[in-house]
Amino acid sequence: MTLSAPAIRARKRRNGRAPIVMVTAYDEPGARYVDAAGVDIILVGDSLANVVLGHEDTLHVTVEQMCHHVRAVSAARPSAHIVADMPWLSYHVDHADSVRNAGELIRAGAHSVKLEGGHVRRDVVRALLDAEIPVMGHLGLTPQSVLAFGGFRVQAKTRQAAEWLIKDATVLQDEGVYAVVIEGVPSVVGTRVTEALEIPTIGIGAGPDTDGQVLVFHDLLGLTKASPAKFVRQYADLGTAITRAIAQYADDVRSGAFPSESESYANPEDLLN
Repeated sequence: MTLSAPAIRARKRRNGRAPIVMVTAYDEPGARYVDAAGVDIILVGDSLANVVLGHEDTLHVTVEQMCHHVRAVSAARPSAHIVADMPWLSYHVDHADSVRNAGELIRAGAHSVKLEGGHVRRDVVRALLDAEIPVMGHLGLTPQSVLAFGGFRVQAKTRQAAEWLIKDATVLQDEGVYAVVIEGVPSVVGTRVTEALEIPTIGIGAGPDTDGQVLVFHDLLGLTKASPAKFVRQYADLGTAITRAIAQYADDVRSGAFPSESESYANPEDLLN
């Protein structure tokens, strides 16, 4: 049975619940492997732009592209909850269009949507929830704000900025989001916002005390072209393994070692006469 948004909402560590595990996936094989590993949430992230499509930021994906990849993830029929990022400019529009865009992601197979921003997103969050679409929030280093931030920079580094972040998280909670991603903040900020909320926080570069953690599939498996961020722990070097395997295949083709007789279909007798 798929993990629901209300079930995730109840996953506060201080209440004795296990930490939430969230990993991104963008296609059927990725979702199948991630789900088999027992994660709680699969995020079809707009990080698709960086790690799959090769862009420098997340601003270059559309609702149509996100839906394409949500459908692929959904085809794996995972037990994990599927949350889809609403891409840049898909919820910065009027409420009717925002709901319509979120609805497209749900129809593609997502169980909920995620959007960035705090009090400035209050009305759109309310509109989505009024349309019965569960919403996850995202605060701190919000990648869709990269141009406004002047780069991917750690956020909430002053007392005032940390207080604003906590207020934004409280606004989202009050509006009814079921969880909030906290990205790229000092560990103490991750701890304090987690303590302040009744809903779970899911950290990425927010320290060890959040109610869960999320990493990008390609980062933790060593499949990215860039050096990983400070908060990434790489659990495998599949990029090197893939290159070695394909190089061996290329050598075997060029030497005539592939295909062998065992990898070829038998010849019928009447074709040999």
